Amino acid sequence: MKKIIAMLLAVMMVLTCFAACGGNGSETTGDALADQAGTNAGTTAGTTDGTEAATDDTTASADSDLAYVQDKGTLVVGITDYAPMDYKDENGEWTGFDAEFARLFAKELGVEVEFFVIADWGKKFVELDTKQIDVVWNGMTITDEATLSSSVSDAYVVNAQVVVMKADKLADYPDVESMKDLVFAVESGSAGESAATDNGLTTIAVQDQQAALLEVKAGTSDAAVIDITMAKAMTGEGTNYADLAAGISLTSEEYGVSFRKGSDLTAKLNELMAQWKTDGTLQALADKYQLTLAD
Repeated sequence: MKKIIAMLLAVMMVLTCFAACGGNGSETTGDALADQAGTNAGTTAGTTDGTEAATDDTTASADSDLAYVQDKGTLVVGITDYAPMDYKDENGEWTGFDAEFARLFAKELGVEVEFFVIADWGKKFVELDTKQIDVVWNGMTITDEATLSSSVSDAYVVNAQVVVMKADKLADYPDVESMKDLVFAVESGSAGESAATDNGLTTIAVQDQQAALLEVKAGTSDAAVIDITMAKAMTGEGTNYADLAAGISLTSEEYGVSFRKGSDLTAKLNELMAQWKTDGTLQALADKYQLTLAD
């Protein structure tokens, strides 16, 4: 009997302890987990918000071409020797419509201009992406390649790709079909090269448009395909290519300025360009270099 009573008492004590200890333990753990969850949530939220804020600031700074250019104090402008857009004056200084336009822009940014000659026009977007230059500003035709490879500004000057040959030969070649047997010098990677190829013409790629004109002048190529803006400025009476003249147009196009993909400099230039078109600044510049502004 005593053994039975003792066993019952032992069982009751175990049950009582289990109920009391288990309940208290569960409540304590629940409160601790809740408190810990709150602490963790607060810590995580604080850390996440702070990290995101810092990351956003860093990203914004890293992604801003405007900040990048202003921090280093220079706008590196990629060009070629191409009158009337970019060429050297009698003092050896770069001038031309695009050179003056670029200086206006740089002044608004509060930085200096540094002109960088792109040796291979076909690699201009590589130069841009690797930050060898900050912008391609050289009578660049707005093409599918340009818009896919860079951030292109609004159009600012109208242009065309034209055939240039000896003036006394022009009458013999009134259309593309009549030129199928000729060899055309074209700037490598240029809109002129594309226009000639698209029209089924035989081409020889050279370094730049100036070299294309030299080919025709020397008689090593029958003709060239270059921008009409250059053809007007560089051929005919009073120029170094007095015996050359522009013939038929192969395309009609517009010039734009290329910045890096996603660059905030594009929007800044578009804003200023609209202002300068309205107040007559760009029209005066276009008149000076005998160019036609894009609408």
